[in-house]
Amino acid sequence: MMKKLIALIAAICMLGCACSAMADTLTMGTNASFPPYEFYEAETIVGIDAEIAAAIAEKLGMELVIEDMDFNAILPAITSGKIDMGMAGMTVTEERLQSVNFSVSYATGIQAIIVKEDSAIASVDDLYAEGAQYIIGVQEATTGDIYCTDDFGEARVQKFKVGADAVEALKTGKVDCVIIDNQPAIAYVAANEGLKILESTYALEDYAIAVALENTELLDKINAALEELIEDGTVAAIVEKYIKE
Repeated sequence: MMKKLIALIAAICMLGCACSAMADTLTMGTNASFPPYEFYEAETIVGIDAEIAAAIAEKLGMELVIEDMDFNAILPAITSGKIDMGMAGMTVTEERLQSVNFSVSYATGIQAIIVKEDSAIASVDDLYAEGAQYIIGVQEATTGDIYCTDDFGEARVQKFKVGADAVEALKTGKVDCVIIDNQPAIAYVAANEGLKILESTYALEDYAIAVALENTELLDKINAALEELIEDGTVAAIVEKYIKE
């Protein structure tokens, strides 16, 4: 009887430890093909979002775990409870606010337009010109995808799993331009000869952290930590580390 009692107590203790460990973990979902916000260095996901998330987790006394997934899987993973939050250069939109809450903004993004150096597309106005039929490459489920589909219709928007695939389609002539966030655009153009970024931008937007609608307690904690990190200059220092200009 005593042995059974000891075994039961040990099992309860182990369960308690496991629950405690779970409570001390902050799981972030991202799409690690979005430099400089999230990308791989060897086997490790690094970047602006990864470092800001780590700083938030440290302030909350939690251990950060980052899970890499398709961009369009992040919000469903939040709503299903698979992850605690999403950080992937994610913009607040009315559509997304139907399924998740967002933190205060921590960075500003620009939707840039990548074209071939000899492209007939000289500015964003050319995409809106009467009779224009240019095919636009985007990363699916991003704001580039959402905005372009709204502005130009499904027929003119070709969606790709990752930005790199959209850029490859531009190089091979399958699309006429790529609309994607400015910082990844800079990285893609630097890595691919014969491409350039137009001076005129497509859109401006603010990045924030996505959290489940019902998880207001976590959202409040994230906001409190994030506001402290913004106030003390930590967020600015992290951004400047990756974006020199």
